[in-house]
Amino acid sequence: MYRMQPLCKMESLLKRCLDIGADYIATGHYSQITKLDNGRYALKCSKTQKKDQTYALYNLTQNQLSKTLMPIGAYTKDEVRQIAEEIGLLVANKPDSQDICFVDDNYGEFIEETTGTKIPKGNFVGNVLGEHKGIIYYTVGQRRGLGLSLKKPGYVIKVDKDTNEVVVGDKQDLFANVLYGNKVNCMSVPEFEDGMKLMAKIRYNSPEVPCRVYMTGEDEVRVVFDEPQRAITPGQAVVFYDGDIVAGGATIFRAANENM
Repeated sequence: MYRMQPLCKMESLLKRCLDIGADYIATGHYSQITKLDNGRYALKCSKTQKKDQTYALYNLTQNQLSKTLMPIGAYTKDEVRQIAEEIGLLVANKPDSQDICFVDDNYGEFIEETTGTKIPKGNFVGNVLGEHKGIIYYTVGQRRGLGLSLKKPGYVIKVDKDTNEVVVGDKQDLFANVLYGNKVNCMSVPEFEDGMKLMAKIRYNSPEVPCRVYMTGEDEVRVVFDEPQRAITPGQAVVFYDGDIVAGGATIFRAANENM
């Protein structure tokens, strides 16, 4: 949900921008936009890595980037607050929002209430271990809140929407050395070269890790990690970095352990 939000907003804002004769959109994202020597526009990491939002913006198009300004990315959070205070903005000392700002704690309840849909219960499987309360309440890697009595710690290793099953396994089952992604967006390069060495993030707050990227179709990539990664989750984005520049990204649809 969050991954797609910036693109949806940007499309609407850009159309409105052009309709009223404006030249640029300015946003408050902690990111920077740069034009590279090859003529392409790309995201550049913000001055404050802790606040960097490039992961969530990787799917912006060349047209959108060319008409967008992100001035906040050139400052630290403290510098932004100081500027806001100096010009008398009331929000200068407003506390930071955490995670998705419009959801209190329970994502499952929020989804059910806003969609008006009751998510059906289903089975935890390995063997059938028990009944879960709906797949929207679980994510890959989750250990707490399963409500299962097991002889050893159990982790969610797969959420299968087609069978309405949550697969529970051991900690080692969470690790995979390969992922497959689609809905590819190349940003700093027109396309990824086969075996291109890049750094990758598989979730918003994860560290960058080394990988090789292979195009396996017009809109599909195979990503091979130097070391197995924990809880690669279908539906999340994988975003590729070349130094502090965003090379592009894709939507994860499968993780696997493969012999190299």
